[in-house]
Amino acid sequence: MDSSLFFGLSTMAYILAMMLYIAYVAFRKSPIGLMATAVTVSGLVLQTAAIVLRWKEFADLSGLGFFHSAPLTNLYESLIFFVWCLILGYLVVEFKFKNRSFGAFVTPIAGLVLAFIDLAGVSKEIQPLVPALKSNWLLVHVTMSFIAYAAFSISFSTGIMYLIVKTEKRTEPAYIFWTVTFGLFAILLIAMGLDFFSFKVKVRPEIFVHNYLFRSSFLHPSATVKIVSYLTAFLLLICVWRFGGVLKRVIANFNIHADVLDEITYKSIAVGFPIFTLGGLVFGAIWADQAWGRYWSWDPKETWSLITWFIYAFYLHGRMIRGWRGRKVAIVSVIGFMAVMFTYLGVNLLLSGLHAYGSK
Repeated sequence: MDSSLFFGLSTMAYILAMMLYIAYVAFRKSPIGLMATAVTVSGLVLQTAAIVLRWKEFADLSGLGFFHSAPLTNLYESLIFFVWCLILGYLVVEFKFKNRSFGAFVTPIAGLVLAFIDLAGVSKEIQPLVPALKSNWLLVHVTMSFIAYAAFSISFSTGIMYLIVKTEKRTEPAYIFWTVTFGLFAILLIAMGLDFFSFKVKVRPEIFVHNYLFRSSFLHPSATVKIVSYLTAFLLLICVWRFGGVLKRVIANFNIHADVLDEITYKSIAVGFPIFTLGGLVFGAIWADQAWGRYWSWDPKETWSLITWFIYAFYLHGRMIRGWRGRKVAIVSVIGFMAVMFTYLGVNLLLSGLHAYGSK
């Protein structure tokens, strides 16, 4: 019995949990919510077992010992660990605030990440460590970074929920912001799905992105297909903008107070920011000095990590120093998570640099 079996079972559990949470939000049936929580906890237990087994498999293969063989060395392992941190963080929020409706916004992130692993052909093989990764800083730097990413993911979910709950008129800037963000996210996923199912090419994700992404829609050789794709995307944005109030009414039925959403957003960032500062930037700089002989090289990953840090620093400054609350900081939390995703995936797949090993 190896780790892949447990990873497969946990993936199915998370996808089932995602559907159950969405059904719970739609139908407001307590048994459905209880089942969703039980399935999520089961998925976390299965994934924990999978990570421990993979850790042992890596240790046996590398011969470096257990503590120097953390399964966090490639894109597949880092995505899996991100999902683990995200689900654990979500369960903490659910049990603390006694509200399961957050699951309908958090678990889809986990489901999309797991779907990306399979659709993008991410290699699941245990790979030898490159020299730069043979360091005692690997475990602490990567672990702390992904704990922070998970906290930021939760702040993104509650930030979006806050904007949905607190916006009334379609002409409000905050309403336009969240509907356009939501619509663009949906368009991106649909376009990527068309690419994967059209080409069915199993290559490394960065190769797929450079050679196939949007080739079945926005970048199709046919001008007609391009025009249809852009028109369809525009109509989808209009539909999300026009009917966004439906989602507001669904969330309102659960009596989620906007102040609670604002508090969760703030606390998630308040926890994630110092962890990211210490683990992602400070420890990363120390590791960079040991691996490449300099603390900072303006590598794309380092640069975007700094941009992400400034966005969340701006959030905390606005809230704690200037007393901002509500929509302003909710928008910043959403923008911050976009920067996190580009720092993590966009840089690895679109740009090159010293951190390119993360995509292999």
